[in-house]
Amino acid sequence: MRASIIIPAYNEEKNIKPVLEAVRSIQDIYEVLVVNDGSTDNTSAVVRSFGVRVLDMPENRGKSYAMWKGLEATREDIVLFLDADLIGLKPQQIEELITPIAEDLADMTVGIFNSGRGITDLAQKITPFLSGQRGIKREILSGLKSEDWVSGFGIEVALTRYAKENNLRILEVPLLNVSQTMKEEKMGFAKGIKARLKMYWEIAKELNRV
Repeated sequence: MRASIIIPAYNEEKNIKPVLEAVRSIQDIYEVLVVNDGSTDNTSAVVRSFGVRVLDMPENRGKSYAMWKGLEATREDIVLFLDADLIGLKPQQIEELITPIAEDLADMTVGIFNSGRGITDLAQKITPFLSGQRGIKREILSGLKSEDWVSGFGIEVALTRYAKENNLRILEVPLLNVSQTMKEEKMGFAKGIKARLKMYWEIAKELNRV
């Protein structure tokens, strides 16, 4: 089974290069697409400079919506979602997220940071269901409701809930020495905190859905 790798990105010109370096070496094997979610910086140009395909959205609609549009623009049986701001990701780790699904050992894989940075490691140990590094069979994604794809950062919660409700096989995959750039580092403290609170609100709203 081949795989589509979808990377939603918003204003990530300074952070996306490590992820592009990881996927560039395997894009002859896998379908790779970056969904530029209405960025106002040079995210799209940076992606194109790596020879990676990019889908430019006319306006910022949020992570979940960008992932949905990425699904519509790709075709393979396995889908792997990756965050655009990962640090330390290796091509082998991408394979480790895809292979268990291809070998029918899991219906969904969830990448968990390990030995990267203490603060991001701890966050994922406490709330692994919020990881954005997630492989899944495309046919399963068709079971999600339309409102799940407009829930911003709540999509990871929706995916985990759907998997548990349908008794899917979830495999956690440790991502050794991988972490990600925090919002406060990207935007500065005040704007980063504001963006983080918005993210938590979207997650909490999804958690409270019946």
